[in-house]
Amino acid sequence: MANLQALSEALIKGDRNKVAELTKAAIAEKVAPREILENGLIAGMNVVGKRFKANEIYVPEVLIAARAMHAALAILKPSLEAAGVKPLATVVLGTVKGDLHDIGKNLVSMMLTGGGLKVVDVGTDAPPQKFVDACKKEAAAVCAMSALLTTTMPYMKDVVQALKDSGVKVKTIIGGAPVTQAYAKEIGADGYAPDAASAVDVVKQLLGA
Repeated sequence: MANLQALSEALIKGDRNKVAELTKAAIAEKVAPREILENGLIAGMNVVGKRFKANEIYVPEVLIAARAMHAALAILKPSLEAAGVKPLATVVLGTVKGDLHDIGKNLVSMMLTGGGLKVVDVGTDAPPQKFVDACKKEAAAVCAMSALLTTTMPYMKDVVQALKDSGVKVKTIIGGAPVTQAYAKEIGADGYAPDAASAVDVVKQLLGA
């Protein structure tokens, strides 16, 4: 387990080369891929998420840690697939129509991936139908929407409605600077996250994980 502890610590520091090296070493030592994922990588990202929430670290540090996580996942993916380890669930994520902001969305994507979820990103300026189509195609469990402008927030309501109209059984979560819990309730969304780290917690709550 010492190696996995070291892997978590290297990930928290955002040392991509060390993370890659320790991931390869753990695979070579026949550590179960799920153990590497959960006790090494996800454990490290959980710490990053907690520190981010507590304002102990900021976006650049999270991005560096997430980049290291992605490097490790690329190495670990074949072993995970061979061992039949599947993501907790699929989340469709995007910035709503009229809004081109993607830093927050990308951060949420990285944190969700770091939390053991599969993320399908429909990009920015995404109309309601794009969310619906992706949720259907990917059999998503959660649809996550971001908006940074008050003028684009109403499109979140359109996405929630379009999903209901299409009969897709999916939980909805919204976030972004102007968005509030009250607004989530008003438009019928299932959840609201004030920041990227909280998004992981909210998604897992919605999934009952």
